[in-house]
Amino acid sequence: MKKTLIASSAVLAALILAACSSGGAEVTPPTNQAVKPATESAAPAPVPVTVTIASLKGPTTMGLVGLMDDAARGKAAEDYQVTMYGSPDEVVPLVAQGGVDMALIPSNLAAVLYAKTKGSDAQISVLAINTLGVLNIVESGDTVRSIADLEGRTIYSTGKGASPEYVLNYLLTQAGLTPGVDVDVQYLSEHTEVVAQLTTTPGSIGVLPQPFVTIAEAKSPDLRTALDLTERWAAVSPDSQLITGVVVVRNAFATEHPDAVAQFMADYDASTQWVNASPAAAAPLIVDAGIVPDATLAEKAIPLCYITFVAGAEMKSSLTGYLQVLFDADPKSVGGSMPGDDFYFSG
Repeated sequence: MKKTLIASSAVLAALILAACSSGGAEVTPPTNQAVKPATESAAPAPVPVTVTIASLKGPTTMGLVGLMDDAARGKAAEDYQVTMYGSPDEVVPLVAQGGVDMALIPSNLAAVLYAKTKGSDAQISVLAINTLGVLNIVESGDTVRSIADLEGRTIYSTGKGASPEYVLNYLLTQAGLTPGVDVDVQYLSEHTEVVAQLTTTPGSIGVLPQPFVTIAEAKSPDLRTALDLTERWAAVSPDSQLITGVVVVRNAFATEHPDAVAQFMADYDASTQWVNASPAAAAPLIVDAGIVPDATLAEKAIPLCYITFVAGAEMKSSLTGYLQVLFDADPKSVGGSMPGDDFYFSG
């Protein structure tokens, strides 16, 4: 019994000494309950929304390559599925029939589609301006110094029924020339066909957007940019801005997936900023997308492509001014009437 008391005293003394040596810290009793991992209490990650996007080969898709690269590597917030086409004629039916959720198209065609789809499940609205004036008169020679110098000449262009046609017609008319009478405009299906015409036929004249101007001039030292149509537009219409391209959304999709639309706009804005700020890094992605054949040319062309992202009130003001000029010159260029307020996405 005495041994037991001594042993108990020794244990008690040891516990007291341990408590004193730990600075009086409270001893936490063991527990048999398992610790629940923190990840089990976290909300499940949202399922990415599939967003189908039709774009055109040129500056509009150049501004999109950062987003496309993120999507390809599985790092995008949404499941962006981008398909690039060579001509607006291929994209317009897709939009009109509701075959895609979003599209990057010429600005005047957005107004035409708005008029055609109004009241239907395919009705669209404009999310943002993505490209400003990128059109140029390119010449194989040295005879064109003004719009007036185009009198009696043949011009090769793309964009029949789209911005290139109506911009050129407006500028010719402002210079006192009648399209189809004083100037013969031949419309081809793709920009590459215009480049081929310019590089193989001395004395030929074409309307080309960037980056195809840079590509053409690299192929033939005889080619020169004769006229910047953005500058010519500003000279005759100083109260409006030449706007080449916009991105539109199907209203039904925007209503069903408002968060995905907001996410796309943030991602696309970031993509355009990155392309403009990092042309050397963006250039290989532009080559991989099949827009420009060479990274050096792509890097050189980026600053000339007026890639941008303008949304909200500024987008509405700028685009309305541009479409009004086209409407005053030819109402059918914007679908027969000026678009209503619901043409401009308000979020």
